[in-house]
Amino acid sequence: MTSRSLFHYGAIASLIALILLSLAWELLLAPLRPGGSFLALKAVVLLLPLMGILKGRVYTYQWSSMFILAFFTEGVMRGWGDSGLSQRLAWLEVALTVAFFACVVLFVRSVRIENTRAAARR
Repeated sequence: MTSRSLFHYGAIASLIALILLSLAWELLLAPLRPGGSFLALKAVVLLLPLMGILKGRVYTYQWSSMFILAFFTEGVMRGWGDSGLSQRLAWLEVALTVAFFACVVLFVRSVRIENTRAAARR
């Protein structure tokens, strides 16, 4: 397994885990209101980059690296301000966004290095 595919699968896994966490958090585990919260719709927003990430599209990787920062910010704010289970879920969100961001950046970097080497061989 190459480092490129490792970063690709890491980005996929962390994004899917973040989607599932968002749904579970806002519908079952610690919703803002009993019975669920409309904040579960944030999981729908996370579906926007999913197909491009699954297909390994570099452009999707590039814009999703900025897109994910909103979820990082939410996790930090709720981790700092919430308590109990919601606080732990927020810090898990932070960890997943950091993992996704790192995998995205390293994937794009490995693609660029690979493209540079291929161009040098020509």
